[in-house]
Amino acid sequence: MITVVGTGTGAPLPPDAGAALAGAGLVVGGRRHLAAATTIPDTAERVVLGPLAPALDAIEQFLEKPAERGRVVVLASGDPGFFGIVRALAERFGAERLEVHPGVSSVATAFARLGLTWDDAVVVSAHGRDLRTAVNVCRAHPKVAVLTGPGSGPAELGAALRSSGRVLVVASALGAGADSGAGSGTGASTSSGSEVASDSGMGSGSVAASASASNAGATSGTGSTAGSGTGSASTSNAGATSGTGSGASTGTRSGTGSSPGSGTGTAPDSGSDPHSDAGSVAHSGERERVERVTPAEAAARDWGRAVSVVLCLDESRVLSPVRTVAGPPSAPAQWALEEGEFTHRDSMITKFEVRALALARLGPRLGEHVWDIGAGSGSVAVECARLGAAVTAVEKTLDGVERVRANAAAHGVYVTAVHGAAPTVLSDLPDPDAVFIGGGGRELPAIVTACARRARRSVVVAMAALDRVPAVRDALVAAGLDCDGVLLQSSRLAPLPGDVTRLAATNPVFLLWGVRPPARDEGVAQ
Repeated sequence: MITVVGTGTGAPLPPDAGAALAGAGLVVGGRRHLAAATTIPDTAERVVLGPLAPALDAIEQFLEKPAERGRVVVLASGDPGFFGIVRALAERFGAERLEVHPGVSSVATAFARLGLTWDDAVVVSAHGRDLRTAVNVCRAHPKVAVLTGPGSGPAELGAALRSSGRVLVVASALGAGADSGAGSGTGASTSSGSEVASDSGMGSGSVAASASASNAGATSGTGSTAGSGTGSASTSNAGATSGTGSGASTGTRSGTGSSPGSGTGTAPDSGSDPHSDAGSVAHSGERERVERVTPAEAAARDWGRAVSVVLCLDESRVLSPVRTVAGPPSAPAQWALEEGEFTHRDSMITKFEVRALALARLGPRLGEHVWDIGAGSGSVAVECARLGAAVTAVEKTLDGVERVRANAAAHGVYVTAVHGAAPTVLSDLPDPDAVFIGGGGRELPAIVTACARRARRSVVVAMAALDRVPAVRDALVAAGLDCDGVLLQSSRLAPLPGDVTRLAATNPVFLLWGVRPPARDEGVAQ
């Protein structure tokens, strides 16, 4: 049996840790956890956690020994079942061999410091992953908690969200003794603390929070978070360790009360998801801090290693109605909305039949970024935002930009409206996952080429003119996309006098789409 004890946001250890440690033969944990665990038997081996793979190997080797050697105890920050080490342990040894005592997560603690609920928050990890996913979630949702890591901390997140109107709440050294008071329930004040974000629950990371007083429909931004940590996995009765959390560990293992063994080695950090609720960064000299900053202020600072979590908030929308399902909002009950659901000029709007297929080919989703080029009314942009994506709408007319913003606000979603002409204006935008092009005129082939080169997944183009189809198809294929398309021609039911109905034909529209094929890895070393 492996006993996993969540220590919450700091030391001393929770009361139930004492009984588990008393019978321990092997104790795994961060430096500060082991230092706080005064009841560890003298005969017990200790593993100071850095990279996860060597620690899992040490646990497996210990479990092969006679049961009278004692139990395995793992000390983990926060809640070890929330982006924590429980996942890796269950995958390696089986959930039935785990006895888990959860603690309070850094996310729960950070929101508690602000006096806010978090059942409506979206939690995303940027630790060991591409920061762009966290940035896109922050742009699309009013309440986000970001678990950060090296190169993905408050500074990077702030730099990406400069123009978003958000406010970041950076929580550092949570549980280490507060220097600031809790924020109010409106999110007007914030606090920050530090906690490690790795699936081991003992790596390094941070969480950042942002808040914005701006209205929906006119916000944009990208973000990232950063954190760093040091540590190596080694076992000894003395518990001495050294090294850096660079993905490899070198250490010695020894034991007392039994025949000693020793050895050195280097092992990659494998077998764990690099996201976690908390970590084992020692808070030597640190005091808990919860700081409310603008993205620009966050980008200009060196936050050090003590960041626990970053919350990204739109202050005008931090209080939501009572919910039944936690996390991101449910998908809308309808899409391909009637044209009457949007403000538009002279029927200059993508018809719902076209929008239905375009949305299916775009595949907008949480954590992704979609461009709507030649947005017009912004109907496609709004529909993509309703499905969870971060959206940038490019429109060359000022009155069109205002319509996009008005339609986004009316539907309660965030759309970044950019005034300018494609392809020139596109160079300043973050790369998209998918692109919809609904206008362009003579510049259409150049626009398609620019979009297809940068789109990570797909490009969808709607055209009324037959003459433009070959050039658009050639541009998609030249960019390496697999191209397909249809001519959409529909007829709608229309009333006639005498309580009868006729079919009214809509204008035919060509819809072409290009999809980036999956990367081929044949012959590439894995």
